[in-house]
Amino acid sequence: MKIVEIREKTVAISSPIRNAYIDFSKMTLSLVAVITDVMRDGMPVIGYGFNSNGRYGQGTLMRERFIPRILEADSQALLTDAGDNLDPHKIWAAMFTNEKPGGHGERSVAIGTIDMAIWDAVAKIEDKPLFQLLAERYGNGQPDRKVFVYAAGGYYYPGQDHSKLKDEMRSYIDRGYTVVKKKIGGASLDEDLRRIDSILGVLQDGQKLAVDANGRFDLDTAIAYAKALSQYDLFWYEEPGDPLDFELQATLRNYYDRPMATGEDLFSMQDARNLIRYGGMHPDRDWLQFDCALSYGLVEYLRTLEMLRQHGWSASRCIPHGGHQMSLNIAAGLGLGGNESYPDLFQPYGGFPDAVKVEEGYVTLPDLPGIGFEGKRDLIEEMRKLSA
Repeated sequence: MKIVEIREKTVAISSPIRNAYIDFSKMTLSLVAVITDVMRDGMPVIGYGFNSNGRYGQGTLMRERFIPRILEADSQALLTDAGDNLDPHKIWAAMFTNEKPGGHGERSVAIGTIDMAIWDAVAKIEDKPLFQLLAERYGNGQPDRKVFVYAAGGYYYPGQDHSKLKDEMRSYIDRGYTVVKKKIGGASLDEDLRRIDSILGVLQDGQKLAVDANGRFDLDTAIAYAKALSQYDLFWYEEPGDPLDFELQATLRNYYDRPMATGEDLFSMQDARNLIRYGGMHPDRDWLQFDCALSYGLVEYLRTLEMLRQHGWSASRCIPHGGHQMSLNIAAGLGLGGNESYPDLFQPYGGFPDAVKVEEGYVTLPDLPGIGFEGKRDLIEEMRKLSA
């Protein structure tokens, strides 16, 4: 049993939208196929992966460093002790060979993307959904296939007015979501408040709005928004300042006592630990958004979950960024609090298998081997082009 080839392709997921910090007009991602010599129904088992939106494709790093390290390693050394499957932890260690600690940068995205494809292959070799495999190996053995999801949208784009913004949010509610998210910080505070009021006029009892500043604010601006946002019962106030400015995050707690969220741009267990140590986050109300596809993959995410447990946090306070099926499987298998969703953006890479519907804010994962990419027709068509 071995990996015989790893392929990467950089693809465009461009869109004329923007948040408070970047536009997505030139956004790309890396699509990866890990081809094994294990045969199922006359075909090789192939694992697929891709990185989340907001970071660009990492093909050069993969092709120059991480893919060669896997292929040059002794194939037997990358298997489980029983020799009956690939071992993601050993493969991760091979990728990290000759890498210094710290300075995580974009290498965490490159490794995380390959790691996703490895886990897809591992679960397919065992002929199990990844969420079931994770529950058996690292959880209580019983996955919860019903996962909370929220609709991420409310971006700024040319020609948008309040009527179009309300129509967008109504469309999410009509599709079964109970929590929606909009961007803030890309307009004035007064205009952002008017946008919030417009959306709240659409929502009904039991439906909530989250807001996301994408790390745009300095402390004074973050405080000004916090004071203004305190009048609303928001689901959360997300990433107000630079992701690594833990002092800003901690200081802001003095001005905002409602739920906050951050972590999508922290790409290692060590950075996540510093947030928990120094960021003033409260495990009874705040949310953590670490995204395995950007932060060295599931192997590292398991380390992060263990760190959280040691610091008194429940995995149920994690709702990952990214809107991809990998995090959905982690949520179902390891008891996370839910997952982000992009109903209309970054397709075909976001979303759920075709038969999955949102019902009262939740989706139920189907019984598909691996991550479940094969259940989403437009996505698996693109993936199979890479592996053909």
